[in-house]
Amino acid sequence: MSARYTQAEVLEAVADLTEARLTAWVEARIVLPEAGEGGHRYREVDLARLQTLCDLHESYGLSPDALGMVMSLMDQLNVLRGEMEALMEALAAEPAEVRTRIRRVIATRIAPE
Repeated sequence: MSARYTQAEVLEAVADLTEARLTAWVEARIVLPEAGEGGHRYREVDLARLQTLCDLHESYGLSPDALGMVMSLMDQLNVLRGEMEALMEALAAEPAEVRTRIRRVIATRIAPE
């Protein structure tokens, strides 16, 4: 089982994170901690997400709504990256002639007109 962190531990671990920001982002459902004994429990992925949120907020001054939209897009990109990696692994297992045929089809679809 991976580590779980209390709110106090998260506030200490994530640079530029304040209690007000954390509360706002949890209430906006941008970060979804687990309910635990004595309060929320945060996972490693939550800490990374919170650091990204702080970086975006500090760099661009984005509102919680805008941050939610940016994080949603980043989540979608991460899903697509995983799907692309699985597709590439599946294609690598195919015979050379299949890979060549697929490359030709892709080249005709993305080649400039």
